[in-house]
Amino acid sequence: MYPSNWRVGLPLALITAFLWALLPIAMKGLLAEMDSTTVTWYRFFGAALFAGSYYGWGRKLDLPQLFRGRLLPFTLLAVAGLLGNYISYAWGLNYVTAGALQVLIQLAPLLLLIFSVIWLGEHFSPRQWLGVAMVTVGLPLFFNQRLQELLSGSNPEYLLGVGLVFIAATSWAIYGLFQKKIVAESNPQNLLVLIYIAGSLCFLPVAKPALALSLSPLGWGLLLFLTANTLIAYGAFAKAMAAWEASRVSAVLALVPLMTLALSTLIGALWPDYIEVEPMNWISWLGAFAVVFGSLTAAIGRGR
Repeated sequence: MYPSNWRVGLPLALITAFLWALLPIAMKGLLAEMDSTTVTWYRFFGAALFAGSYYGWGRKLDLPQLFRGRLLPFTLLAVAGLLGNYISYAWGLNYVTAGALQVLIQLAPLLLLIFSVIWLGEHFSPRQWLGVAMVTVGLPLFFNQRLQELLSGSNPEYLLGVGLVFIAATSWAIYGLFQKKIVAESNPQNLLVLIYIAGSLCFLPVAKPALALSLSPLGWGLLLFLTANTLIAYGAFAKAMAAWEASRVSAVLALVPLMTLALSTLIGALWPDYIEVEPMNWISWLGAFAVVFGSLTAAIGRGR
């Protein structure tokens, strides 16, 4: 039985949700000046530099522990999952809007719940199946204005983006599942610093770090924000998962797409040239709410 402390888990989960809501908006702006692979490398490199220095200075790291005994396969799968999530998320953002990405990525906590049922022995209640049904209905409602081009294949780039975001959601769920197992036996910062180092090494051969020299002041600001976002959001997420049930954390993260849609709409109105805003009608908003509350229902279907 994992320890549960909502007074710690809830604020940390809310911090994670807000930062993840801003993430695709900031990244979409930076992709106008830097390719997605280089952006991803900088996020990992900056996080590895600062987190590694901070925890290493305080002698709070024990990376070899992650490679001992039964933790080794969990570590490899968690690392591969989050690396896959980062790069497919960034690639997908080249082809879809920030709002659409966040609605699609909402499949991640739902998949985490399904994986938890399969591998952690949790049970699905009828109310949770209702949540899955709401997500299934909500997605086509959200994309109602794009259904024809998605089904006909007339917009292959958008379809590619949808596929990449689905891969990102699946790989994040794999990370979340094995991260929960690891933090039961090891400090969260061990896994996070290892992932940051692995990402820095894996993406360096195909990244172009020199592109940072030609960034505008806005581009530098966005790059620094994305690096800080990586550090703070995943640090808060890891600690929230250690302090609170995975289903409760997933429930809070269900708010992310609505926050992104609201922020995108606001920024699009105030600054039309910054990012493309997903075309939304009342059916799209209905679908977005269905996806969010479906995921929420599935996550806390057995509780209050």
